[in-house]
Formats: sequence, structure tokens, C-alpha cells
Amino acid sequence: MSQGFLALVLHAHLPYVRHPETEHALAERWLYEAITETYLPLVKVLDRLIEDGVGFHFTVSLSPPLLCMLSDPLIQKRYLRHLEKLQELAEKEVTRTAREPHFQYLARVYQDLFNGAYDIFHHKYGDNLLNAFKRYLDLGNVEVITSAATHGFLPLIGIHPQVIRAQVGVAVDVFSRHFGRRPRGLWLPECGYAPGVDRVLGDYGIEYFFVDTHGLLFASPRPRYGVYAPIRCPESGVAAFGRDVESSLQVWSAQEGYPGDCDYREFYRDIGFDLDWEYIKDYVHPDGYRIDTGLKYYRITGKTNHKEPYMPQWARDKAAIHAGNFMFNREKQIEYLAAHMDRPPIIVAPYDAELFGHWWFEGPQWLDFLFRKIAYNQNVFSTITPGQYLDRFPHNQPSTPCMSSWGNKGYNDVWLEGSNDWIYRHLHQAAKRIQHLVRQNLDASGLKQRALNQSAREVLLAESSDWAFIMKTGTMVDYACRRTVNHVGRFLKLHDDITNDRLEAAYLEDIEEKDNIFPHIDYRAYV
Repeated sequence: MSQGFLALVLHAHLPYVRHPETEHALAERWLYEAITETYLPLVKVLDRLIEDGVGFHFTVSLSPPLLCMLSDPLIQKRYLRHLEKLQELAEKEVTRTAREPHFQYLARVYQDLFNGAYDIFHHKYGDNLLNAFKRYLDLGNVEVITSAATHGFLPLIGIHPQVIRAQVGVAVDVFSRHFGRRPRGLWLPECGYAPGVDRVLGDYGIEYFFVDTHGLLFASPRPRYGVYAPIRCPESGVAAFGRDVESSLQVWSAQEGYPGDCDYREFYRDIGFDLDWEYIKDYVHPDGYRIDTGLKYYRITGKTNHKEPYMPQWARDKAAIHAGNFMFNREKQIEYLAAHMDRPPIIVAPYDAELFGHWWFEGPQWLDFLFRKIAYNQNVFSTITPGQYLDRFPHNQPSTPCMSSWGNKGYNDVWLEGSNDWIYRHLHQAAKRIQHLVRQNLDASGLKQRALNQSAREVLLAESSDWAFIMKTGTMVDYACRRTVNHVGRFLKLHDDITNDRLEAAYLEDIEEKDNIFPHIDYRAYV
């Protein structure tokens, strides 16, 4: 029997970035890049592991906005066209680099990558990657969980408890409709926890969630096993798992982590910026913006601007070495912990899914090597999901996590500071108004019911933590501000139109098409 367990958790989330009014919205490319560089490579790895009979278990959190986008026919068709353009570009690159053998070899690598992605996405899973995750969930290899409805930062938007209930209730409903079962776990957006959130999770049948390390270490009373066993929130019975710092730093840290190795692919060197404009213009933004294409021919090399050509076999070898190193370190960590605990320890290693493949090109290869190495050598530890751990060890120490988040300083700082604090007075007022509006119209039908459902969508979309995060990081700030203002503004107009009985069918149809997230939403989630 294993002395302990490793729970790898990948959190996959993007804000809702569907723009039916234009096919060239820069924000939609966030999704296309994530599908091509993270989700499809991950699916390819998992399919191969299953085909080879490799035993593995890990957890994937798919946020409700991501579920809605991946299952949206408009986005599916647009992504196929995007992928076809990448195939066309790769073919052109094979021709352009004919006199540069190594670069032509790299162009062929990308050609194979895009052709394989097209085959998996279109032919194997029918343009809907949720079909792949349904398969893994049914097979029992992957525990698929979810997050709050629009990834709202619950400690800051939850001064009205019903806001948290709406975020959680809508999320559970969306997940259940896609997967035919309720999620066992829920990823708190940005790992943001405040006492009382767990009671809402428990009301909706959620069995566990995650907090950052200090959220568990400073729990009350202090957990006997630190972050190496879950705790049970006393009032709700919901379990909280804490992030292990050591395993996270080895993968995530830009200074200490594996992704910074000199032989891995350089993210910040793309042909979209390197090549002549006349050649590349049809594959970047039609308004004249140079953007990443995904074709990158150089390796990290060092900390200077000088970059050497990418060597795929060198990078693959490093991924194998780093997977072995990660496994060795977990073995030593678990051997030590097991000697001091009366139960097998669990190492919880959560990461943003987009690290694997998008930011760290070799990340999916690393996962493939890691699962195979662990399956071959399970004498010290094996992989597990949080749900499986709770099935084996249902009795855990009662304790309440402290208010916490991940991110800079660990206590909400990223989502509440000078660049973004202005949004919360509007979110709180919108939450107050929609609750009153719903209570006054519990039995609405027809156009009014549609308007109330759309009002709920607009408030939820305004609450997305992504907008505050973008304002803080300084990337596409105008877009984040515009999204916040637009969603609040649309809600306020609907509120006034419903209150004064002057609904405009044409206006409602327009924003229903633009913001069509959660097609089965029931506005009464706010009561």
C-alpha cells in the first residue's frame, strides 16, 4: 500500500469572451490559444495514457464560463476556422524555411501539431472537448469539478450572502447539465475563502474546496497535520484541502521552477512579431496588430535577449528529467511525512491549467512522463483525487480556514487595490437591486421572465474576478473596464425597464445574443 498520495489539480478557466458582433475580437483569441496550446495537448496526453493502460488519477476544474464557451456552436465554428488558418500558416512556413533545415524541421513540428489538433477536436470529439472530459469522468481517471458561476471573487462580492448562493447554485446547475451529475468539489475563484462560504457550498452538495497554504495553516483550531490532510468545516461538514508550497514552487516559480529551463521553448519570441508584415499580416489581427501566432522557433537559452533555435528533443529529455525529479522529491517528502502521521499524507499540487502548454510548452509532456513514472513505481506514493481521499478517510479534524486567497500577499490584495476598487460599490448595488427585483417578480413569464433571466446573467458577468485582475496587471485594462461598465449598465437598463413596465423586445434580443451564457438560468437563483 502507498505511504501517501499526490493530488494534482489543474484549474481551467477563462472569462466569458464570446463576441458575436465580430470574428476578430482579441479577447476570443485567449480561448483559441488555450484550446490549441493547453486543452487539446492535455486531451492528447490523457487519451494516450488511457490507451496504454497507465493507471492515473487527477483533478480538473472546468469553470462554468469555459463549459459554456466550449459547448457554444458559434465558438466551435470560429475555432475550427482559426485552426485551419494555423494549418495554412504552418504549411507556408514549411515552404519559406526550405533553405533553413532546422527551422523547416520546426515548421513541420508545428504542422503536425496543428493537424493533430484538428483531428482530435473535429473528428474524434465532434468539435466539443467536453465530450473528452465526460469520457474521463465516466472512466474514473479524472475527477472533473467546477468553479463559481462567473469566477466571482466571493470574499469581496459576497457582502450579500445571496450573491454567493447565486454564483454557486448556477455553477452546480451548469455542471450537472453538461455532465449528468453534480460536482463533488468546487474551486473557489482565486482560492478566495471567507468564513461562511463553506455553508453555501454544503447547501449545494459540494464536498470539498481548496485554499492556499496559509488559509489552512492559520485555520482555527490549527490543523494537526498542516496541509497534508484535509480539514472539515464544523458547521457545513465540507472539507478544505490546502496547497503544498514545495511541490507548487518546483513547477510554478519563474525563478526556481522547471519552466524556466534554458532548453524549453521561449514563450516571448513568436513569428507574429519576427517576420515581415506583408508575409504575416493575414495571420495576425486585421486591424494591423501584431499578435502571437503560436509558432515559436527559439528556446529560452538564458536571461539575455540572445536566443538559440529550439531543439525539441532536448526539451523532451528535460521534461523527462524534471518529471523524475518531481517524483523523487515527492517520494522523500511523503516518506518523511508518513513517519510522523497516523494516516497517509496527501500532497495537493494545484496549478492554473494554462501553465501546461500555453506558458510552458512542454508542460503536457511533463505530465505524461510524470504519470507514467508514478504508475511504474508506486511503492512510495500513488496519484489520487480529493474525492477518492475523502472516500478512504472520511473523518477529518474539524477546523475553519481563515479568510485568504492566493496571489500577491495572499489576502485579497490583487482584487482590491487602487486600480480596481471602484468596481465594488457598483457590484454591491447591482446585487442589492437584483434581489429586490426578483422578490417583486417571482412569478414572471414571457418577455418579463426573459428580461429577469438576462438581468441575472448581466450581474453575474459583471462579478467576474477576471476584470479586477486585468485592471491590476495592466493588460487590456480598457477592455476589462468596458466589460464591467457594460454589464452593470445593461443590468441597470433592464432593471428600469422591468420596474417601469417598458421592456423593449429588440434591445433584449440584442443583449441575449451578446451575453448568452447560461442558457437555462433561472433568475430566482437570487432568492
